[in-house]
Amino acid sequence: MADVAQTVDDARRTIEATLDDAELEWESPSDGSYVVKLPGTRKLSTTCSLLVGRHSLSVNAFVVRHPDENHEAVHRWLLERNTRLYGVGYAIDTLGDIYLVGKLPLAAVTPEALDRILGSVLENADGAFNTLLEMGFATAIRKEYEWRVSRGESTRNLAAFAHLTGRAAEEPGRAPEGTGRASG
Repeated sequence: MADVAQTVDDARRTIEATLDDAELEWESPSDGSYVVKLPGTRKLSTTCSLLVGRHSLSVNAFVVRHPDENHEAVHRWLLERNTRLYGVGYAIDTLGDIYLVGKLPLAAVTPEALDRILGSVLENADGAFNTLLEMGFATAIRKEYEWRVSRGESTRNLAAFAHLTGRAAEEPGRAPEGTGRASG
């Protein structure tokens, strides 16, 4: 029993030191529970939960909500990707929201292993984000784009999806090329 408690304590200390050393934003809402904010480039940030159990570290990170469309293709893409992931795999919850989940034996919780698994979470949440949006939310992206254009609002953060909208991103007050309107 003492060995389990020592292993749990060692894992907690390793996690806290590793998160601090990486200068990541994190909090511990309860003993052995950690919520880590991983900064991204496509997805602003990915929130990752780490839970120290008696024998393993559970990893859970929200990726994207339930796709609006093209479910079969999205799920197939996730399953095909799972064969290439390290330490985590894509999963869906009862609502169909997409997560990355994984487990690591407590004895294997080292700074290097934790860095590698958090890197895998970030790579596969942030790196796959635009692809998942394109596959599962193309209609919503097109509607959002049209709504912003009709209101004269910026479409800059939709630039990655220009191939879906058929237009380049614009700033408010600037007319799309070829409209004949004077630009500011």
